[in-house]
Formats: sequence, C-alpha cells, structure tokens
Amino acid sequence: MAWKKFILANALQLSFAVALVATLGSLYLSEVLRFEPCKLCWLQRIFMYPLVVLLAVATFRKDNKVYLYVLPLAGIGGLISLYHYMIQKVPYFHENASACGDASCAYDYLDYFGIITIPLLALTAFILIGLLQWQLARAVKE
Repeated sequence: MAWKKFILANALQLSFAVALVATLGSLYLSEVLRFEPCKLCWLQRIFMYPLVVLLAVATFRKDNKVYLYVLPLAGIGGLISLYHYMIQKVPYFHENASACGDASCAYDYLDYFGIITIPLLALTAFILIGLLQWQLARAVKE
C-alpha cells in the first residue's frame, strides 16, 4: 500500500501545482505574449482557474474529499480542451467548426512538433489533475 500513502500525502499538492502552472501559463500567454484567447480558451479557463482556489484551500485544510468538486471541473474542462484540440488538428472538425468570435479557435499560436498546442497543454493539465484526484478518491475509500 505504498501508493496509497504516497497519494494521500501528495495528491492535493501535486494537483494544486498542476492547476497553478496551467493558470499562470495561460495568463502569461495572454497578458505577456498578447495571444488573444478564443471562446473555447475562455471556457477552459473557466474550468481551470477555480481549481487553483479549490485545491489551495483543500491542501491547506488537508481536505481529501475535494475530489467531489474537482473531478467534474477537470472532466468538463478536459472535454472542452479535447474538442478544441480536434478543431485545430483534425481536418473534419477544422472544416466544420463554426465561427468562434474575434480570435479563431482553429488558429495555433503554439505548434511544437506539429502536435503540442495550447489546448493540448490544457488537456494534459486536466488529465493530470483528474488522475491524481481519482487516485485520491480511491485511496480515501479504501
């Protein structure tokens, strides 16, 4: 049961760190580099930013049941990120995407190695947070 002890001791801090890095990264991209967020980016932010506060409070209070609130936010945010990534990388979705406002949802500000984009980074953060919280839920229930 070494994994259970590790998860119980570190899942909140690791989840908080991931959410904080993702939030600071999105703010850096929009406020420093002046990348204009599209509507889907804003939706992803709506689901990521509260995670920082929830996980900070849960870490401070050692509230291992925060997964009840975090998992739905991470799941919905992850689905939005996946859809946004598919608009950028899958021709069918790219061609059939509706107008997204002033900033195009299909435009890649970052495109490393033809794979890594801003929505993929957000999706990775949501998945990491979701996996950590899911493991925390399993550890708490055992």
